[in-house]
Amino acid sequence: MTQERFWLDKNLPFVECRYSKNSGKHYKPHIHSTLSIGAIDNGEVLYMVDKKDSLLKPGSLAIINPNTLHQCNPLEKESRSYYMLYLDTRWCLRIQQSFCKTNSFIEPNEIIIKNQKLYDEYIECMDFLMRDEFLLEKEQAVSTLVEKIFKKLIDCQDKETQKIPLHVEVIKEMLTCSLDEDITLEDMSKKLKINPYTLLRNFKDIVGITPHAYRMNYRIEYAKKLLQEQKQISYVALECGFYDQSHLNKHFKAITATTPREYQLNFIQ
Repeated sequence: MTQERFWLDKNLPFVECRYSKNSGKHYKPHIHSTLSIGAIDNGEVLYMVDKKDSLLKPGSLAIINPNTLHQCNPLEKESRSYYMLYLDTRWCLRIQQSFCKTNSFIEPNEIIIKNQKLYDEYIECMDFLMRDEFLLEKEQAVSTLVEKIFKKLIDCQDKETQKIPLHVEVIKEMLTCSLDEDITLEDMSKKLKINPYTLLRNFKDIVGITPHAYRMNYRIEYAKKLLQEQKQISYVALECGFYDQSHLNKHFKAITATTPREYQLNFIQ
């Protein structure tokens, strides 16, 4: 039976993703206004775009430029399972501008990428986007993936990595405030008036970890303080910005190698 999943968040309006499982549907030639990146994880399809065709199967990524006529249908009556990532071109331009001098979106020059490592990263990223996780980490994941794809596909004559002075302490302060709220790179970049993906790259170069990892470590440190005070674990989870207690458990154990409850028991008087 066909199963459909979609993900879109109003706080990250530039990205939408879809997963269709066991679908035998056939599509007429159509266009999207977005840059579309797709992948098959089960089955094979005949992929036709801009009068070119290719056999698409697991291990490859399909690249469809905006407003380009295309169709992607299973062979005969077979079903297939596939992912689709739809990206706003204005956002894509900002990714390109973080490493390339350009005033307009550069369209990829290939319709398919045959690269197992990049395919695996795409599948991992798509699955991650559809889970309940922090927006900052989702934004980092999709921007890192798309940057890698662009660097393989676009011909940028004037490549450069922007090196601008970052107010690292200001960014750190933003990352350690209002832990019960979700933030994005866009939120921080607006205050500093810089490209959010330049901020991401340069912060990691200077501090050694991503903004999300820095914020996560601070969340866990604050959680430890509250647990030492014998606050209820469900309260600690929400106060530190986690969705629920199990969400806190997963991230707390990943960093401390112990559960919140095991940690808290050490401080009972």
